[in-house]
Amino acid sequence: MDELIARLVDHVGIDKVTAEKSVGIILDFLVKEGPADKVQPLIDKLPGAQALIEAQQASDTGGGMFAMGGLMAAGTKLMGAGLSMGQVQAVTKEVIAYTREKAGEDAIGEVVGAIPGLSQFV
Repeated sequence: MDELIARLVDHVGIDKVTAEKSVGIILDFLVKEGPADKVQPLIDKLPGAQALIEAQQASDTGGGMFAMGGLMAAGTKLMGAGLSMGQVQAVTKEVIAYTREKAGEDAIGEVVGAIPGLSQFV
């Protein structure tokens, strides 16, 4: 994940801590909202991804709007981590592009296609 974090710092202009938190939020969203039989093999192809997901899950308050889940809650969490709407889109696109490079177009395409509304952001 170090490569992805560095890309986010360079391309989006966010700090390392925010990049790590953002990646954790996005990957946790994929785990919760995507088909488990497609998401877990994808996560397994991304060294360090599981640790970021676990860190996100440990820090998640689990209450209020966040309990709703879905795309809106993920966006709210990303903005709560300090990202602007433009940065949310940029980070999401970078995470998907990186995942595509590491796991393949078919793997990420099936996950994105299975989550309502996600394709419009990537």
